[in-house]
Amino acid sequence: MNYILFDGAVRNQLLPFTFTRPVADIRVGILTIREKWEKFLGSTTTTVTEEYLSDKFPMVELEQNVLINASFCPSENLVLLIKNLQENQAIFYNDQPLAFYAKEDQEIDFDAFTITQYTDDDVLRIENTWDIFEKNHQAIKRDYDVLTQGRTSEAIPQTTIAFNPEHIFIEKGAKVMCASLNATDGPIYIGEDTVLMEGATIQGPFALCEHSSVKMGAKIYGGTTIGPHCKVGGEVANSVMMGFSNKGHDGYMGNSVLGHWCNLGADTNTSNLKNNYAQVRLWDYDTERFAKTGTQFCGLMMGDHSKCGINTMFNTGTVVGVSANIFGAGYPRNFIPSFTWGGSSGMETYNTTKAFEVAAVVMARRGLEFDTQEEAILNEVFEISKQWRRS
Repeated sequence: MNYILFDGAVRNQLLPFTFTRPVADIRVGILTIREKWEKFLGSTTTTVTEEYLSDKFPMVELEQNVLINASFCPSENLVLLIKNLQENQAIFYNDQPLAFYAKEDQEIDFDAFTITQYTDDDVLRIENTWDIFEKNHQAIKRDYDVLTQGRTSEAIPQTTIAFNPEHIFIEKGAKVMCASLNATDGPIYIGEDTVLMEGATIQGPFALCEHSSVKMGAKIYGGTTIGPHCKVGGEVANSVMMGFSNKGHDGYMGNSVLGHWCNLGADTNTSNLKNNYAQVRLWDYDTERFAKTGTQFCGLMMGDHSKCGINTMFNTGTVVGVSANIFGAGYPRNFIPSFTWGGSSGMETYNTTKAFEVAAVVMARRGLEFDTQEEAILNEVFEISKQWRRS
């Protein structure tokens, strides 16, 4: 069977992260949503997404296909149902299509389908940006079980303090030096070729993905994922760094999500709780206004390629688009559009020529090329985001 992941109705609710990736390639827990599905299905997947992303994330259609809503994470029960789908059958979750069978070039009319409602209580769905950190505890635990089942961890070094060590898994090539690992409230996963430097204090559930490092004396609280090729220091709580991003110095980041190729300058701090303890509002790209999140704790949502200078202060519930450059004293606005340059004293358009020069240098440091495909995606984001820039 050919499996295809589609963005579904929540794609815009997951901006700015879905400006540069399909919903399937959001990281929550240890793995991306796509990586989770591929492990459960035992198959590669392709994608139905926005046209400007389709060169990088193509869709391959064969004679028989099953399309899966990528905002849902897999479970054993759900995958079993999906693998048994037949022609003109679909699985719905409430009023949303979760998965359906489709022949090549078939016109889909769900009124003609046999619909099965999925009612199990194991649903883990990413519908909003804040779900990425709010559901990260649960996602780490699920991924940990999948990745470690039947395997043996590398030995925990004698110089490291470990609480509940049976829920700590260290992959080959990881270096753990004089750290404190507390897996009492959830598992701790240390990926391949990672580094936990001296004095790092970690609470689970926590994931450190391949080729990433935790700096000396860092304090990291539960529900945190550090994606591949990241550096993190200071104090971090219940946050997700999707990959290739840095928060290398002191400063606090809580209830936040960073995309790829982000960098937070030294002593950057994110507020995650309003002074009046009120519900946090976040910028909604569809309504073009701030919308209720239903959560009291929410920090920074930062899209790919965005960066900030030293001592930057982000207010509670700040959304930063793609390829923004923020600096200066005071709090910048709670919504910073893509390709914006400046801070609280004023902002202007960040010229794509300059932005792409930086992107090329940053990616080259990780041995990757800023190619024409990446440039085309960011050029499209620049055009899409013009409506929100003031200059």
